[in-house]
Amino acid sequence: MCLAIPARVEQIGDDETAIVDFGGVRKSISLALVDDVAVGDYVIVHVGFALQKLDEVEARATLALFAEMDEIQGEGQGNV
Repeated sequence: MCLAIPARVEQIGDDETAIVDFGGVRKSISLALVDDVAVGDYVIVHVGFALQKLDEVEARATLALFAEMDEIQGEGQGNV
């Protein structure tokens, strides 16, 4: 199974790289596969590469689902 995660572009470098924010975790990624990315855009990231730009509304909805899954998983671990 592959998982790609939405991230917000914080900074763009000169060498097709960017610093993105994964909900407080910042990471350097490659923009080599995506055109016309700007600071503030959301991208889908998989294994260090941006795969495509993502609409902000869709990105926030996806991130909210991840947060909800994390919360549910945390509740389930307390019952063990």
